[in-house]
Amino acid sequence: MEVTLAYGKNGLRINVPEHTRIIEPNDLALPEDDHELVLQALRNPIGTRPLKEMVKSSDKVVIVISDITRPTPNHKLIPWILEELPHVPIENITIINGTATHRDQTRDEFIEMLGENVVDTVRIINHHCHEKSELTHLGKSSFGCEIYLNKEYVDADFRIVTGFIEPHFFAGFSGGPKGIMPGVAGIETILTFHNAKMIGHPLATWGILENNPLQEMAREVNTFCKPDFLLNVALDGKKEITNVFAGELVAAHATGCAYVKEHAMIKCDKSYDVVITTNSGYPLDQNLYQAVKGMNAAHKIVKEGGTIISASECIEGMPEHGNFVKILEMRKSPKELLEMINDPSFQMFDQWEAQRLAMIQEWADVYLYSTLPDESVRIAMITPTKDIEQTLVDLSLKYGDEMSIAVLPFGPLTIPYID
Repeated sequence: MEVTLAYGKNGLRINVPEHTRIIEPNDLALPEDDHELVLQALRNPIGTRPLKEMVKSSDKVVIVISDITRPTPNHKLIPWILEELPHVPIENITIINGTATHRDQTRDEFIEMLGENVVDTVRIINHHCHEKSELTHLGKSSFGCEIYLNKEYVDADFRIVTGFIEPHFFAGFSGGPKGIMPGVAGIETILTFHNAKMIGHPLATWGILENNPLQEMAREVNTFCKPDFLLNVALDGKKEITNVFAGELVAAHATGCAYVKEHAMIKCDKSYDVVITTNSGYPLDQNLYQAVKGMNAAHKIVKEGGTIISASECIEGMPEHGNFVKILEMRKSPKELLEMINDPSFQMFDQWEAQRLAMIQEWADVYLYSTLPDESVRIAMITPTKDIEQTLVDLSLKYGDEMSIAVLPFGPLTIPYID
Protein backbone atom coordinates (compact mmCIF):
# COMPACT_ATOMS: atom_id res chain seq x y z
CA MET A 1 0.00 0.00 0.00
CA GLU A 2 1.40 3.40 -0.97
CA VAL A 3 1.12 6.39 1.35
CA THR A 4 2.35 9.93 0.82
CA LEU A 5 4.04 11.55 3.81
CA ALA A 6 4.05 15.33 4.32
CA TYR A 7 7.77 15.92 3.82
CA GLY A 8 9.34 19.21 2.80
CA LYS A 9 7.44 20.95 0.00
CA ASN A 10 6.92 17.95 -2.28
CA GLY A 11 6.03 15.01 -0.01
CA LEU A 12 7.53 11.53 0.22
CA ARG A 13 5.89 8.34 -1.09
CA ILE A 14 6.55 5.07 0.67
CA ASN A 15 5.08 1.56 0.55
CA VAL A 16 3.81 0.00 3.77
CA PRO A 17 2.13 -3.35 4.51
CA GLU A 18 -1.60 -3.58 3.75
CA HIS A 19 -2.52 -4.01 7.42
CA THR A 20 -0.99 -0.61 8.32
CA ARG A 21 -3.31 1.86 10.13
CA ILE A 22 -3.32 5.26 8.41
CA ILE A 23 -4.29 8.06 10.81
CA GLU A 24 -5.25 11.31 9.07
CA PRO A 25 -7.32 14.39 9.94
CA ASN A 26 -11.04 13.99 9.42
CA ASP A 27 -12.10 15.12 5.95
CA LEU A 28 -13.61 18.58 6.12
CA ALA A 29 -15.37 20.52 3.42
CA LEU A 30 -13.36 23.62 2.63
CA PRO A 31 -15.19 26.95 2.65
CA GLU A 32 -16.20 28.17 -0.80
CA ASP A 33 -14.55 31.52 -0.09
CA ASP A 34 -12.03 31.70 2.76
CA HIS A 35 -11.68 35.46 2.21
CA GLU A 36 -15.37 35.97 2.95
CA LEU A 37 -15.17 33.57 5.89
CA VAL A 38 -12.38 35.62 7.49
CA LEU A 39 -14.14 38.93 6.82
CA GLN A 40 -17.33 37.63 8.42
CA ALA A 41 -15.33 36.50 11.47
CA LEU A 42 -13.75 39.96 11.77
CA ARG A 43 -17.18 41.58 11.48
CA ASN A 44 -19.02 39.13 13.76
CA PRO A 45 -16.40 38.22 16.37
CA ILE A 46 -16.76 36.11 19.49
CA GLY A 47 -17.12 38.08 22.71
CA THR A 48 -16.31 41.55 21.41
CA ARG A 49 -17.25 44.24 18.88
CA PRO A 50 -16.31 44.08 15.17
CA LEU A 51 -12.66 44.85 14.52
CA LYS A 52 -13.35 47.94 12.41
CA GLU A 53 -15.44 49.50 15.20
CA MET A 54 -12.75 48.89 17.83
CA VAL A 55 -9.82 50.57 16.09
CA LYS A 56 -9.61 54.38 15.92
CA SER A 57 -7.91 56.09 12.99
CA SER A 58 -5.40 57.65 15.40
CA ASP A 59 -4.43 54.32 16.98
CA LYS A 60 -0.92 52.94 16.78
CA VAL A 61 -1.69 49.32 15.80
CA VAL A 62 0.53 46.24 16.14
CA ILE A 63 -0.22 42.87 14.57
CA VAL A 64 1.70 39.94 16.04
CA ILE A 65 2.27 37.05 13.65
CA SER A 66 3.85 33.63 14.09
CA ASP A 67 7.27 33.09 12.53
CA ILE A 68 8.24 31.04 9.48
CA THR A 69 8.27 27.74 11.41
CA ARG A 70 4.46 27.92 11.55
CA PRO A 71 2.09 27.56 8.58
CA THR A 72 -0.28 30.36 9.60
CA PRO A 73 -1.55 31.75 6.25
CA ASN A 74 -0.60 35.33 7.05
CA HIS A 75 -0.19 36.06 3.33
CA LYS A 76 -3.99 35.97 3.40
CA LEU A 77 -4.84 37.08 6.93
CA ILE A 78 -2.76 40.25 7.08
CA PRO A 79 -4.08 41.79 3.82
CA TRP A 80 -7.61 40.92 4.91
CA ILE A 81 -7.09 42.55 8.32
CA LEU A 82 -5.73 45.66 6.59
CA GLU A 83 -8.78 45.61 4.33
CA GLU A 84 -10.93 46.04 7.43
CA LEU A 85 -8.84 48.99 8.64
CA PRO A 86 -8.84 51.43 5.69
CA HIS A 87 -9.27 54.33 8.11
CA VAL A 88 -5.94 53.60 9.82
CA PRO A 89 -2.92 55.20 8.09
CA ILE A 90 -0.50 52.49 7.01
CA GLU A 91 2.34 54.25 8.84
CA ASN A 92 0.43 53.65 12.09
CA ILE A 93 0.64 49.86 11.67
CA THR A 94 3.55 47.60 12.67
CA ILE A 95 3.77 43.84 12.19
CA ILE A 96 5.80 42.05 14.88
CA ASN A 97 7.22 38.67 13.91
CA GLY A 98 6.70 36.57 17.06
CA THR A 99 9.96 34.64 16.99
CA ALA A 100 10.08 33.73 20.72
CA THR A 101 13.60 32.20 20.87
CA HIS A 102 13.84 31.54 17.12
CA ARG A 103 16.00 33.42 14.59
CA ASP A 104 15.08 36.54 12.63
CA GLN A 105 13.41 36.23 9.26
CA THR A 106 14.96 37.69 6.11
CA ARG A 107 13.18 39.97 3.64
CA ASP A 108 12.72 37.06 1.23
CA GLU A 109 11.19 34.98 4.01
CA PHE A 110 8.85 37.82 4.95
CA ILE A 111 7.75 38.01 1.30
CA GLU A 112 7.04 34.26 1.43
CA MET A 113 5.11 34.68 4.68
CA LEU A 114 3.24 37.91 3.95
CA GLY A 115 3.45 38.75 0.27
CA GLU A 116 5.56 41.41 -1.40
CA ASN A 117 2.93 44.14 -1.21
CA VAL A 118 2.70 43.90 2.58
CA VAL A 119 6.49 43.79 2.95
CA ASP A 120 6.86 46.88 0.74
CA THR A 121 4.15 48.92 2.48
CA VAL A 122 3.96 47.90 6.15
CA ARG A 123 6.67 48.24 8.80
CA ILE A 124 7.78 44.77 9.98
CA ILE A 125 10.11 43.96 12.88
CA ASN A 126 11.53 40.75 14.35
CA HIS A 127 11.07 40.17 18.07
CA HIS A 128 14.32 39.73 20.02
CA CYS A 129 13.81 37.93 23.32
CA HIS A 130 17.38 38.58 24.53
CA GLU A 131 17.39 42.36 23.95
CA LYS A 132 16.34 44.00 27.22
CA SER A 133 16.21 47.41 25.52
CA GLU A 134 13.43 46.07 23.26
CA LEU A 135 11.38 44.69 26.17
CA THR A 136 9.10 46.14 28.82
CA HIS A 137 8.90 44.79 32.37
CA LEU A 138 5.28 44.32 33.42
CA GLY A 139 5.47 42.62 36.80
CA LYS A 140 5.94 39.20 38.35
CA SER A 141 4.22 35.97 37.37
CA SER A 142 2.67 33.63 39.93
CA PHE A 143 4.91 31.02 38.30
CA GLY A 144 7.94 32.75 39.82
CA CYS A 145 9.49 34.83 37.04
CA GLU A 146 9.53 38.44 35.95
CA ILE A 147 7.30 39.21 32.98
CA TYR A 148 8.88 40.89 29.97
CA LEU A 149 7.09 41.54 26.67
CA ASN A 150 8.06 43.29 23.46
CA LYS A 151 8.14 47.04 24.06
CA GLU A 152 6.45 48.01 20.78
CA TYR A 153 3.68 45.53 21.50
CA VAL A 154 3.13 46.96 24.97
CA ASP A 155 3.27 50.60 23.80
CA ALA A 156 0.71 50.13 21.02
CA ASP A 157 -2.81 51.55 21.29
CA PHE A 158 -4.41 48.49 19.71
CA ARG A 159 -3.00 44.94 19.59
CA ILE A 160 -4.00 42.15 17.22
CA VAL A 161 -2.58 38.61 17.32
CA THR A 162 -2.92 36.04 14.55
CA GLY A 163 -2.16 32.32 14.58
CA PHE A 164 -3.40 28.86 13.78
CA ILE A 165 -4.79 26.29 16.17
CA GLU A 166 -3.52 22.72 16.29
CA PRO A 167 -2.97 20.31 19.17
CA HIS A 168 0.33 21.25 20.85
CA PHE A 169 2.65 18.77 22.50
CA PHE A 170 2.96 20.60 25.79
CA ALA A 171 0.67 23.66 25.70
CA GLY A 172 -2.43 21.64 24.80
CA PHE A 173 -3.20 23.72 21.73
CA SER A 174 -1.30 26.30 19.74
CA GLY A 175 -2.69 29.72 18.87
CA GLY A 176 -4.50 32.00 21.29
CA PRO A 177 -2.33 33.28 24.15
CA LYS A 178 0.75 31.47 22.80
CA GLY A 179 1.01 34.11 20.10
CA ILE A 180 2.11 36.50 22.84
CA MET A 181 3.59 34.07 25.38
CA PRO A 182 6.19 33.00 24.23
CA GLY A 183 5.86 34.74 20.83
CA VAL A 184 6.88 38.24 22.00
CA ALA A 185 8.14 37.47 25.52
CA GLY A 186 11.59 38.01 27.01
CA ILE A 187 14.00 35.16 27.54
CA GLU A 188 13.67 35.22 31.34
CA THR A 189 9.91 34.71 31.04
CA ILE A 190 10.31 32.06 28.34
CA LEU A 191 12.79 30.05 30.43
CA THR A 192 10.21 29.68 33.20
CA PHE A 193 7.46 28.88 30.69
CA HIS A 194 9.63 26.04 29.35
CA ASN A 195 11.42 24.88 32.49
CA ALA A 196 11.82 21.20 33.33
CA LYS A 197 8.98 21.13 35.85
CA MET A 198 6.52 22.70 33.41
CA ILE A 199 7.52 20.51 30.45
CA GLY A 200 7.51 17.36 32.58
CA HIS A 201 4.05 17.98 34.08
CA PRO A 202 1.63 15.14 33.22
CA LEU A 203 -1.06 17.59 32.03
CA ALA A 204 1.37 19.51 29.79
CA THR A 205 0.37 17.55 26.72
CA TRP A 206 -1.73 17.45 23.56
CA GLY A 207 -5.33 18.63 23.72
CA ILE A 208 -5.46 19.71 27.37
CA LEU A 209 -6.18 23.35 28.29
CA GLU A 210 -7.48 23.22 31.84
CA ASN A 211 -4.90 22.66 34.61
CA ASN A 212 -2.16 22.58 31.98
CA PRO A 213 0.56 24.75 33.58
CA LEU A 214 1.87 26.07 30.26
CA GLN A 215 -1.56 27.14 29.08
CA GLU A 216 -2.26 28.67 32.49
CA MET A 217 0.98 30.67 32.43
CA ALA A 218 0.37 31.80 28.84
CA ARG A 219 -3.08 33.06 29.83
CA GLU A 220 -1.74 34.78 32.94
CA VAL A 221 1.02 36.62 31.07
CA ASN A 222 -1.52 37.80 28.50
CA THR A 223 -3.58 39.46 31.25
CA PHE A 224 -0.67 41.84 31.92
CA CYS A 225 -1.01 43.24 28.38
CA LYS A 226 -3.85 41.49 26.61
CA PRO A 227 -4.33 41.53 22.85
CA ASP A 228 -7.40 43.54 21.94
CA PHE A 229 -8.34 41.16 19.13
CA LEU A 230 -7.54 37.56 18.12
CA LEU A 231 -7.65 36.07 14.64
CA ASN A 232 -6.92 32.34 14.57
CA VAL A 233 -7.62 29.72 11.90
CA ALA A 234 -7.82 25.94 11.68
CA LEU A 235 -6.01 24.23 8.81
CA ASP A 236 -6.24 20.91 7.00
CA GLY A 237 -3.35 18.69 5.92
CA LYS A 238 -2.76 20.86 2.85
CA LYS A 239 -2.55 23.99 5.05
CA GLU A 240 -5.90 25.25 3.72
CA ILE A 241 -8.22 27.20 6.02
CA THR A 242 -11.10 25.08 7.33
CA ASN A 243 -12.51 27.49 9.93
CA VAL A 244 -11.90 30.91 11.47
CA PHE A 245 -12.10 32.11 15.07
CA ALA A 246 -11.93 35.82 15.85
CA GLY A 247 -12.66 38.09 18.78
CA GLU A 248 -11.85 38.11 22.48
CA LEU A 249 -8.66 36.16 23.23
CA VAL A 250 -9.86 33.43 25.61
CA ALA A 251 -13.39 32.91 24.28
CA ALA A 252 -12.41 32.80 20.59
CA HIS A 253 -9.45 30.53 21.28
CA ALA A 254 -11.54 28.13 23.37
CA THR A 255 -14.11 27.89 20.57
CA GLY A 256 -11.33 27.15 18.09
CA CYS A 257 -9.72 24.54 20.32
CA ALA A 258 -13.02 22.68 20.71
CA TYR A 259 -13.38 22.59 16.92
CA VAL A 260 -9.82 21.39 16.36
CA LYS A 261 -10.08 18.74 19.08
CA GLU A 262 -13.15 17.30 17.40
CA HIS A 263 -11.54 17.12 13.97
CA ALA A 264 -7.81 16.65 14.60
CA MET A 265 -7.63 14.22 17.54
CA ILE A 266 -8.25 10.59 16.61
CA LYS A 267 -9.05 7.89 19.17
CA CYS A 268 -7.16 4.60 18.75
CA ASP A 269 -8.04 1.31 20.42
CA LYS A 270 -4.47 0.05 20.72
CA SER A 271 -0.80 0.98 20.59
CA TYR A 272 1.61 -0.06 17.82
CA ASP A 273 5.05 -1.63 17.48
CA VAL A 274 6.05 0.94 14.85
CA VAL A 275 4.68 4.43 14.21
CA ILE A 276 5.79 6.39 11.15
CA THR A 277 5.32 10.14 11.53
CA THR A 278 6.20 13.47 9.94
CA ASN A 279 6.31 17.07 11.08
CA SER A 280 3.57 18.11 8.64
CA GLY A 281 6.01 19.03 5.87
CA TYR A 282 7.21 22.54 5.07
CA PRO A 283 7.42 24.94 6.88
CA LEU A 284 7.15 22.91 10.09
CA ASP A 285 9.84 20.33 9.24
CA GLN A 286 12.68 22.76 8.52
CA ASN A 287 14.86 21.50 11.39
CA LEU A 288 15.23 18.69 13.89
CA TYR A 289 14.27 20.93 16.81
CA GLN A 290 10.80 21.38 15.32
CA ALA A 291 10.58 17.72 14.25
CA VAL A 292 10.34 16.65 17.90
CA LYS A 293 6.65 17.60 17.75
CA GLY A 294 5.86 14.94 15.17
CA MET A 295 7.83 12.37 17.16
CA ASN A 296 5.85 13.34 20.24
CA ALA A 297 2.58 12.72 18.35
CA ALA A 298 3.79 9.22 17.50
CA HIS A 299 4.79 8.71 21.13
CA LYS A 300 1.09 8.81 22.07
CA ILE A 301 0.41 5.43 20.41
CA VAL A 302 3.74 3.60 20.15
CA LYS A 303 4.29 0.65 22.48
CA GLU A 304 6.91 0.92 25.18
CA GLY A 305 10.03 -0.52 23.57
CA GLY A 306 8.57 0.18 20.12
CA THR A 307 9.96 2.29 17.29
CA ILE A 308 9.17 5.73 15.89
CA ILE A 309 10.27 6.59 12.35
CA SER A 310 10.14 10.31 11.57
CA ALA A 311 10.33 11.72 8.05
CA SER A 312 11.31 15.38 8.42
CA GLU A 313 13.35 17.17 5.76
CA CYS A 314 15.36 19.43 8.14
CA ILE A 315 16.73 21.66 5.35
CA GLU A 316 17.77 24.19 8.01
CA GLY A 317 19.78 21.62 9.95
CA MET A 318 19.44 20.95 13.65
CA PRO A 319 19.25 24.14 13.53
CA GLU A 320 22.65 25.76 13.95
CA HIS A 321 21.38 28.66 16.07
CA GLY A 322 20.38 28.22 19.70
CA ASN A 323 21.49 25.70 22.32
CA PHE A 324 19.66 22.58 21.13
CA VAL A 325 22.75 20.82 19.79
CA LYS A 326 24.93 22.03 22.65
CA ILE A 327 22.53 20.49 25.19
CA LEU A 328 22.33 17.20 23.29
CA GLU A 329 26.13 16.95 23.32
CA MET A 330 26.34 17.38 27.09
CA ARG A 331 25.34 13.80 27.87
CA LYS A 332 25.65 10.38 26.21
CA SER A 333 22.19 8.93 26.77
CA PRO A 334 18.59 10.18 27.00
CA LYS A 335 18.47 9.07 30.65
CA GLU A 336 21.54 11.12 31.54
CA LEU A 337 20.14 14.06 29.60
CA LEU A 338 16.88 13.97 31.58
CA GLU A 339 18.76 13.76 34.87
CA MET A 340 20.77 16.85 33.92
CA ILE A 341 17.75 18.87 32.77
CA ASN A 342 15.65 17.90 35.79
CA ASP A 343 18.37 19.15 38.16
CA PRO A 344 16.96 22.45 39.54
CA SER A 345 20.39 24.07 39.16
CA PHE A 346 20.36 23.54 35.37
CA GLN A 347 18.78 26.15 33.10
CA MET A 348 19.51 26.77 29.42
CA PHE A 349 17.19 27.95 26.69
CA ASP A 350 16.19 25.22 24.23
CA GLN A 351 16.35 22.65 27.03
CA TRP A 352 12.61 21.99 26.66
CA GLU A 353 12.93 20.45 23.21
CA ALA A 354 15.87 18.29 24.31
CA GLN A 355 13.85 17.24 27.36
CA ARG A 356 10.85 16.15 25.31
CA LEU A 357 13.07 14.30 22.83
CA ALA A 358 14.77 12.43 25.66
CA MET A 359 11.41 11.53 27.20
CA ILE A 360 10.35 10.01 23.87
CA GLN A 361 13.65 8.12 23.53
CA GLU A 362 13.31 6.65 27.00
CA TRP A 363 10.06 5.07 25.79
CA ALA A 364 10.87 4.03 22.21
CA ASP A 365 13.65 3.86 19.63
CA VAL A 366 13.67 6.77 17.16
CA TYR A 367 14.76 6.74 13.50
CA LEU A 368 14.96 9.80 11.25
CA TYR A 369 14.68 10.10 7.47
CA SER A 370 15.97 13.56 6.52
CA THR A 371 18.55 15.53 4.58
CA LEU A 372 20.78 15.76 7.67
CA PRO A 373 24.20 14.11 7.69
CA ASP A 374 24.20 10.86 9.67
CA GLU A 375 26.67 12.27 12.19
CA SER A 376 24.29 15.14 13.00
CA VAL A 377 21.39 12.75 13.56
CA ARG A 378 23.52 10.62 15.90
CA ILE A 379 24.33 13.68 18.01
CA ALA A 380 20.65 13.60 18.95
CA MET A 381 20.96 9.88 19.81
CA ILE A 382 18.63 9.11 16.89
CA THR A 383 19.27 6.40 14.28
CA PRO A 384 19.45 7.78 10.72
CA THR A 385 17.70 5.93 7.90
CA LYS A 386 17.96 6.50 4.17
CA ASP A 387 15.25 3.96 3.29
CA ILE A 388 12.08 3.74 5.38
CA GLU A 389 10.83 0.66 3.58
CA GLN A 390 14.08 -1.23 4.30
CA THR A 391 13.93 -0.08 7.92
CA LEU A 392 10.47 -1.66 8.18
CA VAL A 393 11.87 -4.92 6.81
CA ASP A 394 14.67 -4.81 9.38
CA LEU A 395 12.24 -4.07 12.21
CA SER A 396 10.06 -7.04 11.26
CA LEU A 397 12.96 -9.25 12.39
CA LYS A 398 12.67 -7.63 15.82
CA TYR A 399 8.89 -7.55 16.20
CA GLY A 400 7.90 -10.57 14.08
CA ASP A 401 5.56 -11.10 11.15
CA GLU A 402 2.63 -9.64 13.09
CA MET A 403 4.41 -6.30 13.59
CA SER A 404 1.74 -3.63 14.00
CA ILE A 405 2.27 -0.34 12.16
CA ALA A 406 0.55 3.05 12.17
CA VAL A 407 1.30 6.07 9.99
CA LEU A 408 0.69 9.74 10.75
CA PRO A 409 1.13 11.23 7.23
CA PHE A 410 0.53 14.76 8.49
CA GLY A 411 2.35 14.40 11.80
CA PRO A 412 1.06 16.71 14.56
CA LEU A 413 -1.86 17.99 12.47
CA THR A 414 -3.48 14.72 13.62
CA ILE A 415 -3.00 13.62 17.21
CA PRO A 416 -3.91 10.01 18.02
CA TYR A 417 -4.71 9.03 21.57
CA ILE A 418 -5.70 6.00 23.63
CA ASP A 419 -8.16 6.38 26.51
